[in-house]
Amino acid sequence: MIKVMDILILIKSAVLLISSVLVLLSAIGIIRYKDDLQRVLYARVHILGIADVACILALLVLGQPLLAATYFILAPFANHAIANAYYYGEETK
Repeated sequence: MIKVMDILILIKSAVLLISSVLVLLSAIGIIRYKDDLQRVLYARVHILGIADVACILALLVLGQPLLAATYFILAPFANHAIANAYYYGEETK
């Protein structure tokens, strides 16, 4: 008979594996884009959003809900700041 703790461990392991696959896919996506494309930073920021979600899932599985909530709130502000700085820095070129 399967115990409840065994099922929870299997679910946590599956979520961590899915998170690691998402992080690897986002890393491949970042490397895949060439720098000569126009506005490639926006695509890269979008890809990094996938890694953010994977990290939030991993933090929740590891039992760190406060850290995951903080990351969930602060990560979009950081991505917006990067994209905004790139957009307004482009006009000076």
